[in-house]
Amino acid sequence: MQPLTATSHSPVKIILAMAFVVACWGYSPTGIHIGLQAYDPGHLALLRFLLASAFMAVVAVVRGVSLPNIRDLPLLFALGFFAVSLHHVALNVGQQGVSAGASSVLAQSTPLFSTLLARFVFKDRVSVWRWGCVLLGLIGVVIVVAGDHGLGSIDAHGLLILLAAVSWSIYFALHKHHAGRYDGLTLVCYTVWAGTALLLIYLPGLAHQVVSAPAHVQLAVVALGVFPSALAYLAWAYVLAHVDLSRATMTLYVIPPTAMAIASVALGERPTLMIIGGALVVLVSVLALNLERRTVVQVASV
Repeated sequence: MQPLTATSHSPVKIILAMAFVVACWGYSPTGIHIGLQAYDPGHLALLRFLLASAFMAVVAVVRGVSLPNIRDLPLLFALGFFAVSLHHVALNVGQQGVSAGASSVLAQSTPLFSTLLARFVFKDRVSVWRWGCVLLGLIGVVIVVAGDHGLGSIDAHGLLILLAAVSWSIYFALHKHHAGRYDGLTLVCYTVWAGTALLLIYLPGLAHQVVSAPAHVQLAVVALGVFPSALAYLAWAYVLAHVDLSRATMTLYVIPPTAMAIASVALGERPTLMIIGGALVVLVSVLALNLERRTVVQVASV
């Protein structure tokens, strides 16, 4: 495992950046639930990323982000589709029938689907350990979905949250195979802008919903656009620039309990024992996946 790459950056700053990322992404499910009180799922996704796009445009001007190569436009739109358009529309529709706490757990199942993609799409070798982690994680997913509203009320909403996780895993796979073409900030900017452009199909009717939405919903949506969709990505890029990926991703396991705590205060949600138990199963399985990867990297570097 690599140490911090630059001693000039205080560990305190890195810890604060990690905490900021967790708080932002932990807020996201609650913000979505509040936004859905006045917005349709597609309109909510579009407004959120119009705000994020405007914010990232300011950052791009200040930091001097370069223009993309024309031949990379299909890649950038593919990244935008999976990371922004499909992911967030599916997430918003899914959260119409799934609690914020359960949604945050299901969204953390992305590494499980990344493993399945690695095996069946990219034909990578998958160890017995990783297959066991995937199976355990999927069992946890079923427990969370069933525990949200009871075994008899399982519907498509939970599956849409999983579709959002699958979409995110495809984005990660594409990003991994093409990240060398641009620096992190440039790739994030163009991913957000491309995804927002694809969401413009939801533009009709957006102005009416903006005008009619109550103030507390507007504030929640503005927070969604600025914090989880823009500032958190910049903070995450800062973390990844100074901490190796395996250590940084351990931070993400704090997101579901953070999301549950925020939803408990803001929405009055009380997660059931099944959701808590399923969450532990999912997070343990994902943690086990990452521990195996760290072991492989350490052995390979000896």
